[in-house]
Amino acid sequence: MKRVSFIQSIRLKIIVILTLFLLLAIQVIGAYFAQKLEENLEENFYNNVSDRLEVLTTNLEEAFSEERVEDGEGPTLQQDVQNILSLYSSDLFSDLRVIDTQFRVVGAKGQLERIGKRVSGENGITVALMYGEPEDEIMLNESTRDRMLVRTVPLMSGETPIGAVSIQASMEGVYEQVQKINRIFLNGTILAIIISIILGMFIARTITKPITEMRKQAIVMAEGDFSQKVNVYGSDEIGQLATTFNDMNDKLRQANLTTEEERRKLSSVLSNMSDGVIATDEHGHIVLMNEPAVNLIGLTFEQAKGRTLIEVLQLEDKVVDVRELEETGSVTIDFSDDEAFFLIKANFSVVQDEFEHFNGLITVISDVTEQEKVEQERREFVSNVSHELRTPLTTMRSYLEALTEGAWKDESIAPQFLEVTQNETERMIRLVNDLLQLSKMDHKEKAMYKERVNIVPFFHHIIDRFEMNKLETIGIDRKIPRESIFIWLDKDKITQVVDNIISNAIKYSPEGGNITFQVIKEKQRVRISISDQGLGIEREKLDKIFDRFYRVDKARSRELGGTGLGLAISKEIIDAHHGHIWASSKEGQGTTIFFTLPLTTRKRGGEK
Repeated sequence: MKRVSFIQSIRLKIIVILTLFLLLAIQVIGAYFAQKLEENLEENFYNNVSDRLEVLTTNLEEAFSEERVEDGEGPTLQQDVQNILSLYSSDLFSDLRVIDTQFRVVGAKGQLERIGKRVSGENGITVALMYGEPEDEIMLNESTRDRMLVRTVPLMSGETPIGAVSIQASMEGVYEQVQKINRIFLNGTILAIIISIILGMFIARTITKPITEMRKQAIVMAEGDFSQKVNVYGSDEIGQLATTFNDMNDKLRQANLTTEEERRKLSSVLSNMSDGVIATDEHGHIVLMNEPAVNLIGLTFEQAKGRTLIEVLQLEDKVVDVRELEETGSVTIDFSDDEAFFLIKANFSVVQDEFEHFNGLITVISDVTEQEKVEQERREFVSNVSHELRTPLTTMRSYLEALTEGAWKDESIAPQFLEVTQNETERMIRLVNDLLQLSKMDHKEKAMYKERVNIVPFFHHIIDRFEMNKLETIGIDRKIPRESIFIWLDKDKITQVVDNIISNAIKYSPEGGNITFQVIKEKQRVRISISDQGLGIEREKLDKIFDRFYRVDKARSRELGGTGLGLAISKEIIDAHHGHIWASSKEGQGTTIFFTLPLTTRKRGGEK
């Protein structure tokens, strides 16, 4: 997981929020304080001006009300006013003028040349002299650029204005005090912000430390490690969150252990199943496949992952939508090619969620090639047995019907009919005996009675019996070593094998032909071969001659009384001796049957 930078972290957000809250509070308090301070200072300034003017106007009103002698004796109004002004010392007023009703300056503070001059164009003086009302005005001094309070106060005699006093007082001192206090307040604000940032960092670290630890623990948990826990620093909401996080960690660990155990069980089941398992999602795409499935369909999981089940199992001709497989239940799929016959059976099971919605399929596939072959062989076996039994039975019924209808009275043909019936009966007996023997060998019912036998005189004895009883025009060439060769074998069973092979060689050899019986001792086994000089067998039929009821020349075989089971029985006997049997042939040059028997110094376990 990408590390969070300080700029993006919650710590910076907490610091910024705390600072903004503090700054907002200071600004609100500062604005209110500055406004009230300015109002208070202005009010004090106005009260101070008013108090000074009240004393001055009282003295001036007395001077204006005093009667003057016309002969010029005594002080004039201007002299009295100027005396009063000289006695009145105040640095508060930057300018002071006294005006009579004729709008003439009768006294002034500083700039005495103005005395005696008329004043015009000043609204404050006009309002005071005409209406007897005071007038205040804030003006800007053009030379000093100071803000000035200009106040004009009427001098009253009863209710009649008798003069006016006009003063100018600079207000810059008031505003300088406000500005100075604002600077002090600004410095305090900056200091408060710095302190709040420091405290905010400490508080933010205190708040975010448990969250950071939980984040790191969450990363560790995501990797599957549930052994660690976060520290609990208190019982507040964050402390309760940390406690809950630790509880969740314990539950996830338990759930993970349970899930892992179930996963191992499932993996073990899937791995040890002989059948293949394929799981799909709701869209039919493959999401899981075990090793047997890989072997059966010939695709690795990486190759099949994401592909549809219909495509992988080659079901395009049977279904369009994967949901249709739910109704199909099972299907047999032909994976055969030019080299091998291969059938797969697929059984489909639907996966549903708690709301019974389709969530995918579980497909179990198995190789049914051998089952199909066995079933096909079973059908062929039943058909062959039925045919083999029907032929002699039909012949017997025909001859018996003829005898029943009176042929038994004819001494010339009755013995012939009875001989045919007897031969067919013996043929059925041989067929049934062969079938019983194969059945016992298939079910492992008949045990082998092995003994240590010197096969050199053993094979000579079998060949001698053939030469004495059955051979007239066909000779047997013996190529058997003179040394003793001992093998553990069942003498009766191996005698039956050699009888079957030599009998077939005799049946298919021409008159005057020769049969070669050869024994070769190899490193771990003895190889026996029996060759004839018959017409031979086509190459594509060689592997089939050991199948049950298979005949190369069916007409001649039945004519000679064969059942088609001799080589099949021989193969079962040789397999039971842990040997191998096969054939080699060329058309027109005869056929050779080979079989091997292992050379062993002692009898194998489990054999009698």
